[in-house]
Amino acid sequence: MLNPVLVGILFAAVAMILNSCGALLQAAGARRATRARPAAIQPRYLAGMLLDLVAWGCAVMALRVLPVFAVQAVIGGTIALTALVSARLIGARLPMSTRLAVTGCLAGLVLVAASAGSEQPPVHRPGVDVVLLASLLLLAVAVLILRQGKHAWPLAVVSGLGFGGGAVSVRAAHVQTGEGLDVGLLLGQPSTYLVVGFWLVGMVGYTAALSRGDVGAVTAVFTVTEVLLPGMVGIWLLGDPVRPGWGWVLALGLAAALAGTVVIAKAPPLRPRRTR
Repeated sequence: MLNPVLVGILFAAVAMILNSCGALLQAAGARRATRARPAAIQPRYLAGMLLDLVAWGCAVMALRVLPVFAVQAVIGGTIALTALVSARLIGARLPMSTRLAVTGCLAGLVLVAASAGSEQPPVHRPGVDVVLLASLLLLAVAVLILRQGKHAWPLAVVSGLGFGGGAVSVRAAHVQTGEGLDVGLLLGQPSTYLVVGFWLVGMVGYTAALSRGDVGAVTAVFTVTEVLLPGMVGIWLLGDPVRPGWGWVLALGLAAALAGTVVIAKAPPLRPRRTR
């Protein structure tokens, strides 16, 4: 019988691949959007959303057995895959600084995932749904305000927090219903419905960010934001376990991922190579 932790990691890895493909398709659709044909009806954008939906389903399965920060860290591999594939598609070469930043992000996310513990089950703490609802309302207001601006990275941050909040809500619903999959109990949990709200905020923010910035930089900011804060919230709010004595590894991984993201976010947009 397969180890549940291994199954969770496999589901998270599939979600990572699908997220990267979805990001590239959504970026292509967002760039082709006009007033007459908005992104919501662009075929590539819709295909990207479909892949994101399947990836989300894989992430939900992973969150049943793994802490939020571990699942999100595996999905963080989207950073490297998206940056490499997007550069190849436009015939560009990643600068050395960006390559080092991508490597730093991945190394940091690997450390974050490795620090996840399994010896201590998560706990249901009172007030979880209230905290999540208040966070959702704040993010919804933020994304509406930031859509009026021209900068991509604030929208990428909000979208990362939105999807990360959805991951915490999924984990909270599973924690509250126990190990079994009881659909009736699941539908009776407020956190189940908060998932939809967080997903909408994340999707609106991500689409707006892609229409304003480079897909590699947007994905990097979005992905690491999706890992960092929601992962820490999972530890604080749900009691997601960290390996004993691995707190410093978790902190080191977070610092490396954050530093790499700052470099990637500040990098100029990729340009195709000039041909003679």
